[in-house]
Amino acid sequence: MKAIGVFDSGVGGLTVARELMQQLPYEDIVYFGDTARVPYGTKSRETVFRFSIENILFLLKHDVKLICIACNTASSVGLPAIKRHFKVPIVGVIGPGAKEAVYATRNKRIGVLGTRSTIKSRAYDIEIKQLDRKAKVIATACPLFVPFVEEDWLNGKVVLEVARSYLKPLKDGRVDTAILGCTHYPLLKPVIRKVLGKKVILIDSARQVAMEVKKILAQDSQLNKKRVSRHRFYVSDNPEGFSKLAKRFLGSAVQNVKKVNSV
Repeated sequence: MKAIGVFDSGVGGLTVARELMQQLPYEDIVYFGDTARVPYGTKSRETVFRFSIENILFLLKHDVKLICIACNTASSVGLPAIKRHFKVPIVGVIGPGAKEAVYATRNKRIGVLGTRSTIKSRAYDIEIKQLDRKAKVIATACPLFVPFVEEDWLNGKVVLEVARSYLKPLKDGRVDTAILGCTHYPLLKPVIRKVLGKKVILIDSARQVAMEVKKILAQDSQLNKKRVSRHRFYVSDNPEGFSKLAKRFLGSAVQNVKKVNSV
């Protein structure tokens, strides 16, 4: 049976993979984490686009039926253009997160946390404004958040102080909803919530992405029926480190992570 392909710059996309496993328990998943080239958020638009094409080509070697770009940076640098290169359905994370934020906000003041590339692209701003022209978007780049997660720095004084600095524009802007615009960021939810306050709704787009994937597969009559699912994990570097962090994302250990020399 054909699998669902998922790629991210590192371990962050496992938040999406976990949601896919929960909502689509009979589907196989092929996950690729580009750990040798993480983070994507500091790279140029052209470089991220090239990495994305290479990652999709790698997943297509595994005969996947749909590809989920579980990386906000990759989704923000030109998803329509990426889609035009391939026949297989491709789902990004920007649209689903924006829809949920517009639905959740009460005062129409929405914050967006993301990598420099994601914020610079204004992808969330554009998507949100298309859904609600009256919404005010306050975006802030958080370039150290991905390295913090990749290095397992999820709390402590340094992380808290950096978070306070990054999130000041959102607090000053009185947002009531904040999009975690990078799949790494959910692991920093406790720190982000501590800074922004418990009343601010944090939007993690993984659930909406999984719902969209399910909808597309159902429309194409490609949903798997009751069967034992099989998940495979590939990285471009440091499989041991990936396995260690994966347990935090998935709640259980990941076995037999394979390193690939090139994608």
